[in-house]
Amino acid sequence: MTVTVVNKQRSGSQPDATLAAHVAIEYAQQSEKLSYQRMQNIENPQAAAAEARFVTPQDPVIITAGGNRLPGVPLEEAHKLNVLKEELTEGPPEHVVQEVDSDADSHDILTVASRTDGHAVQKPGDGSLQRSMPPTHTNPLFPPLPLYGPPSIFRDIQSMMFRISSFFLSAAFLSVIVLGALFTSIPLICSNAWWRMTLRNPDARRPFYEEELKRKKLREEQERSWGKRKSRDVAPADDKPPHANEDFVPTEGGPDPVICDMGYYARRVGLDVEELQVQTEDGFIIDLYHVYDPKEYTELDGKERAHRQPDIFTGESRKRLKNPNQKRRFPVLLMPGLLQSVGAYCVNDDDSLAFYLCKSGYDVWLGSNRCGFKPKHTLLQYSDPRMWCWNIRQMGVFDLSALVSRVLFETEFEKIGLICHSQGTTQTFVALAKEQRPDLGEKITVFCALAPAAYAGPLIGKMYFKFMRVISPAAFRLMFGIHAFIPIMMTMHSILPAGIYGWLGYKVFSFLFDWTDTRWDRGLRNRMFQFAPVYVSAESMRWWLGRECFAKHKCILQTREQSRTEEREDGVDGPLATAPDDTKEPTIPEKPSGHHKRPKGSTAWYNEQVCPFALWVAGRDLLVDGNKLLRRFESGREPHIKVVHSKVLPEYEHLDVIWAMDAVNQVSSEIREILWKTCNVRDKCRIPRGCEDVPVWTAKEAPSITSDDQSSSGSA
Repeated sequence: MTVTVVNKQRSGSQPDATLAAHVAIEYAQQSEKLSYQRMQNIENPQAAAAEARFVTPQDPVIITAGGNRLPGVPLEEAHKLNVLKEELTEGPPEHVVQEVDSDADSHDILTVASRTDGHAVQKPGDGSLQRSMPPTHTNPLFPPLPLYGPPSIFRDIQSMMFRISSFFLSAAFLSVIVLGALFTSIPLICSNAWWRMTLRNPDARRPFYEEELKRKKLREEQERSWGKRKSRDVAPADDKPPHANEDFVPTEGGPDPVICDMGYYARRVGLDVEELQVQTEDGFIIDLYHVYDPKEYTELDGKERAHRQPDIFTGESRKRLKNPNQKRRFPVLLMPGLLQSVGAYCVNDDDSLAFYLCKSGYDVWLGSNRCGFKPKHTLLQYSDPRMWCWNIRQMGVFDLSALVSRVLFETEFEKIGLICHSQGTTQTFVALAKEQRPDLGEKITVFCALAPAAYAGPLIGKMYFKFMRVISPAAFRLMFGIHAFIPIMMTMHSILPAGIYGWLGYKVFSFLFDWTDTRWDRGLRNRMFQFAPVYVSAESMRWWLGRECFAKHKCILQTREQSRTEEREDGVDGPLATAPDDTKEPTIPEKPSGHHKRPKGSTAWYNEQVCPFALWVAGRDLLVDGNKLLRRFESGREPHIKVVHSKVLPEYEHLDVIWAMDAVNQVSSEIREILWKTCNVRDKCRIPRGCEDVPVWTAKEAPSITSDDQSSSGSA
């Protein structure tokens, strides 16, 4: 189908005044269509839509007359607003008539380049640069989001209907999931009961059972020691808890209530956390947490922690050390997985990845995505559907870029290290792609991907996921709404006691994603599920599970047809085979010899701006297929990707990379070394503990893939 986009040459016979009036009316109508409120309802004209600014060729945001931001709209709507504004201020164009083949291949339609002045432009020689028409749709993996106009009676009624229908239908869906989780727990309960009836301890089968008992005893001793200290108001030298680290003195202690507070858990290990606000380029306010040592860093005041202008990578910077002559810590940003918050990196006491890196000598920042625990926007309210009209692309292109920019501003560095888990890796893989926001790669020294989520694992075939893939987009929105995805989950979080909520959260997520707590410290499990779930949009979950995007193509950056073509070229028939033993680790087949029809680099996702990668793949991960991603890098399909480190952990499940009791040795210590190995300003930073002998990495080093039973480092 061919779509003709016409901005007709306005008749020269029309009087200039009539023509100007006609353009002004059209511009006013288009502006009202994209404004914060209807014109007749706008008490403040500063809320009217003034122009569309293209952050990337595919991502226009609406700038209001007052300088505020509204989320993106379909490309043709944004382009129309800009053309009318230009005609109104500069006069009519000679002619703009363009035909766009909407059935064109996705690789052929991404022809628009981004400009810093906010206009969409096309290739040189194709006509007017400022009036060029952006592609009418994006890559098939990222179909256009719906357009929700400003509030009106009809729109408000429609939104209310979706909220009512989704409340009942999604609650029923959640009830089925909870019942399924409880029902499937019956065999395990019976098995444990039988073990106890036969005078055996079922927990003795756990691989770290003895270590769990030691840690439990240690926590009890620390609680008693804290009680003595508080009763005396001073801690005598001989009253230190076992294994106490003299460099980090806890300021919280005693009985350990299960609460949703990262700062509380940081203070229990001698650190602290400050919360900052970050504004994205489309107006969302997201949370950024800074983990710091209170002995060397002064917390920012409230005004300094507030969000600043949304334009990113401005080159400004500041730092806040008590001793300005002291060498700085190298900054790292951590991003969470799907339905999680960054609190997941703070629940394992000193073994928590965030605290471990901070005590090692890094400047640790924890990033959230839009909405999170507290949905906030500069203009929009919770009930406005535009507040929830986003998916994984916006999380990468806008959220991740804004967070990286703010960390650069706060730390006075040109680059930072980035660590992500699960969905956090997805938004990074998407943002770094050459068709999205490749310049972000120039701000990152290394991207550490834990359980990288680029290809779907076999879990996507589960019945409840198939159901969400089978229903139409309209039925999906009817069932799950156009606002937050099953918001009753967050309501239950605020109502249920922490112990019950933690136990139920584990059962439900374990049922959905097929992981267990086998390698975790079970005494801390209730903590782990206090930071999940968070608010996500129904559109985001539709991208993951609906019939159009990830669940259909089983990849984040290429279609199912493209994946099958590459499998045929690589001599692979269908999905990767499963190993014959019980590790469920997908095997990487040998690459066949012979001539390929096309150069492998021709289908690369990334260009020369991409940062180095380091990957830790969980061998028992059924949710995502990390081995397939490793095979892509090994096969030469990404010539610009430099793999600094890659490791397969055969016994690990999806969450073990951050929560396993041996994760410090298997993952965290290696992250600490890789961050320092790739640091671009080692002479200006303090050397992290344990990294004194780590050499500098060069791009000439060849990547390698190792398994934890073959190498403890897995480094190139």
